[in-house]
Amino acid sequence: MSQKITALVVDDEEFARENLRMFIEEYCPEIELIGAAKSATEARQLILEQNPSIVFLDIMMPGEDGFTFLKSVEDRTFHVIFTTAFREHALRAIKEAALDYLEKPIDIDELKKAVARAVKQVELEKPTAVSNDRMSRVLQEIVLTNNVEKTVVPTRDGIAIIKNVDIIHLEASENYTTLYVLGGKKYVSSKSIKAFEDKLDPNMFFRVHKSHIINMAHHLRELKRSEGNIAVLTDGTEIPVSRRKLQEFLDKISHL
Repeated sequence: MSQKITALVVDDEEFARENLRMFIEEYCPEIELIGAAKSATEARQLILEQNPSIVFLDIMMPGEDGFTFLKSVEDRTFHVIFTTAFREHALRAIKEAALDYLEKPIDIDELKKAVARAVKQVELEKPTAVSNDRMSRVLQEIVLTNNVEKTVVPTRDGIAIIKNVDIIHLEASENYTTLYVLGGKKYVSSKSIKAFEDKLDPNMFFRVHKSHIINMAHHLRELKRSEGNIAVLTDGTEIPVSRRKLQEFLDKISHL
């Protein structure tokens, strides 16, 4: 196919949009990205203006999730590739409904396979046949297993329920753990940092130091090696990476 196939990325997280954009531009030469939207509202406008052939769509977005967004688009003519951080039961529901998806953090080989399938469908002029019934079934399954995507934090004042993607990093201090969250919020818990490490998704979080866990899938901005090994996060926080953790950390970065 001589002409590139146009695509749109829809994700409320800037890091996720930028990460996927870089991967597509480097590893999917058959695709031309014509835009990126941070909300369903922006996505509808770009689809109306640009008429993309493929839409990379985040499932869980604030206000209007990916399934609700799709239901709002009349006469869909584009192929959908869902992007998701969901695991286990929710992922099985997505597979059983035969929906095309990429699991975050994005694997380059899986991206290539998903794009190849989508390109074939576009060339055959067969848009994604995602029925409302199938979308509803998957969404119900996700709601039932949504605890995988949130962390319950016992605090001094009660209980906080935090979306994992919003957690920037965790810091241990004696027998307490402080969770630093988007918006400058922080929560102090009497749970040990090891207790959080055991429950958090290892594909998203990594313990770079005995006192620090970072959300490397969503909030790692860079690794500075000139001043030792320092992980710089999206809020500007600098976290030391211990020597014994460095190689494993570098391996995980290579798969982001």
